[in-house]
Amino acid sequence: MTDWASLTYVVVDVEGNGQQPPNLVELAAVPIVGGAIGEPESWLVKPDLPITSFARKIHGISNEQVADAPVFAYVEADVLKALDASALIAHNAHVDVGVLQRKLGDWECPEVFDTLKLARRLLPGRTTYKLGALVEEFDLAHGLVSRAGNAVIKRLRQ
Repeated sequence: MTDWASLTYVVVDVEGNGQQPPNLVELAAVPIVGGAIGEPESWLVKPDLPITSFARKIHGISNEQVADAPVFAYVEADVLKALDASALIAHNAHVDVGVLQRKLGDWECPEVFDTLKLARRLLPGRTTYKLGALVEEFDLAHGLVSRAGNAVIKRLRQ
């Protein structure tokens, strides 16, 4: 039997530019090692194509905010290091994983836990399964006090 606390996890959230397929604008990653939540990291990057007005309404990141951000290649090594885990956790994970696979090429995605699928299965009958609503309902942001964590929480509550 697997001791779940012995595994390393990384919780990720990707924000895209609204193009199809979406291109990375921001990535946040929170490690969980030995059952303990680690320090969140986040990267704002300049996407290959502009951010659409629809995407800006969702995540609040403008083209002006990313104008001076680095291109993804500049942060790629740090992102790969942050994603080195036994399992990846994300809400509506196929979108996040798809963006990461397009940006990282040969990256092998670990086992994926999709919190949207889990919530729909374990919490039937909710009027919404938006991540922000679930974070609020279960007080999941309690205790996250880092700058990166606060930025992620702010976006989750939008």
